[in-house]
Amino acid sequence: MLNPKELIRMQMEAKKMQNKMRERKIVGESKDGMLKVFMNGAQEFEDIWVDDDLMDLDNLDRFKKDMKEAFKNYQKNLQKEMAQDIDIDQLKSMLG
Repeated sequence: MLNPKELIRMQMEAKKMQNKMRERKIVGESKDGMLKVFMNGAQEFEDIWVDDDLMDLDNLDRFKKDMKEAFKNYQKNLQKEMAQDIDIDQLKSMLG
C-alpha cells in the first residue's frame, strides 16, 4: 500500500506530465490536406483550418470524412509523440 507522501509525489509527477503534454502542439490532417485540426498533447482542441472549397454546403459529406481523417491522424501523431517520451525508468518509479 502506498503511503500518503508517495501518493502526493505521484500526483505531482502526473500533474507535471499533464502540463508538459499541454505544451505539445500536434496537428492532424485529412488525407487530401483540406482540413487540419490543431490540438495539444492533452487531447484538448485548440484550432481548426478548413480549405475554402470544403466549406461549400455541397461538400458536407466530404467535410465529415475529412474531419474523421484529421482526428485519426491527430491520434496517430499523438501516439508517436507519447512513445518518444516514454521514460521506462520514470514509469517504473511512479508505479513502485
